[in-house]
Amino acid sequence: MRILVVGAGAVGGYFGGRLLQAGRDVTFLVRPRRAAELAKHGLTVRSPVGDFHRASPPIVLQEGLAEPFDLVVLSCKAFDLEGAITSFAKAVGPATTVLPLLNGMRHIDRLVERFGAERVLGGQCAVSATLGADGAVVHLNDWHVLSFGELDGSRSPRIEAIAAALLNAGFDARLADNIRQEMWEKWVFIATAAGITCLMRAAVGDYVAAGAADLALVLLNECASIAAAQGFPLREPALEQARAAMTAAGSPLKASMLRDIEGGKPVEGDQILGDLLRRAGKPDDTSLLRIATLHVKAYEAGRKRSEIAGNS
Repeated sequence: MRILVVGAGAVGGYFGGRLLQAGRDVTFLVRPRRAAELAKHGLTVRSPVGDFHRASPPIVLQEGLAEPFDLVVLSCKAFDLEGAITSFAKAVGPATTVLPLLNGMRHIDRLVERFGAERVLGGQCAVSATLGADGAVVHLNDWHVLSFGELDGSRSPRIEAIAAALLNAGFDARLADNIRQEMWEKWVFIATAAGITCLMRAAVGDYVAAGAADLALVLLNECASIAAAQGFPLREPALEQARAAMTAAGSPLKASMLRDIEGGKPVEGDQILGDLLRRAGKPDDTSLLRIATLHVKAYEAGRKRSEIAGNS
């Protein structure tokens, strides 16, 4: 199976690198800057579960795509979706399957609109990783989970073939019969984590020490109630896991959105927080999700203003 991994950043570089390490036929679709970095230093993964280095990883630029791939793994940030679609469109043929690992749910509708429902899977991953100053993928703990499945929950021949390629490849991969449920549960978790850590500008353990654990639970309940109203009530194990994570004393956990804000980077505020808020209908004026969404929008407005000022 020929696999095209769109992006070789923290997520694409990690899972694509593990697939490459396991002997799968993987090519990375990258931008010129990342291509030059990989050509010079190779692809490096530093991880508590084992390091990996490939001196010359297979890469391709957008203009170099000449034929379809069997599987396209989409690992970009949600705000880069439109650009990513343009970049890999030539790799999608009649038998190509697209597996997105983006946050939220809105991307599913867009991919179905562009490529057809028959070509799109559901997928989600949990990995804490970042790019180091030298371009290496730095895996921060032992989490490296990727689940995937047909959006209708069926066990099709193609999903079994994809499972054969993704399972036993050096990370925790799982074929899910209810991938939409898992995607909603992840969305509630990351929206809660992003909302509360960005509002507090603090890691979980720090806001717990300040006495704000109750606010995290209020936000969690609000996000979970939206999922339930959309037909995806959180299962008790997922809810308990989220409660424990959001109230863990001493936890260094920070949402990646907060790390991006601290680094002055673009964020997925609209895709993670804003889209969830819109699905709530008309929220109460005291809605913590609304306050968190506006907090991140204010950051984005300030960042945009600074960019304009810097370019003038």
